Amino acid sequence: MTANEAAKHVVDAAIKVHTLLGPGLLESVYETCLAHELVRRGLKIERQLHLPIRYDDVTIDTGLRLDLVVEHCLIVELKATESLLPIHSAQLLTYLKLGGYPLGLLLNFNVIHMKD
Repeated sequence: MTANEAAKHVVDAAIKVHTLLGPGLLESVYETCLAHELVRRGLKIERQLHLPIRYDDVTIDTGLRLDLVVEHCLIVELKATESLLPIHSAQLLTYLKLGGYPLGLLLNFNVIHMKD
């Protein structure tokens, strides 16, 4: 499965989760429900995947965790915040660079309509 195909499945599943739960819950609730929905649909996922950093030929364990990695090719970073800030996008871009992933999604569940 390509990263773009995985992204389509994730967006569809996120809309379903948000439609059923609505806004206002903790990020961890959305992560758990989205992970369940993706597994139910037959996708391979990893939750809270450890992301080590290579710096100056040394591997450093910084405690970075990716919320979800889908099909080994797509990072899904979840938020439940009033609004997304530039730092949230920067965080995802850094994760993509450090992990060598081709694509990432930044999803904010604390909105009225997830499809927007």
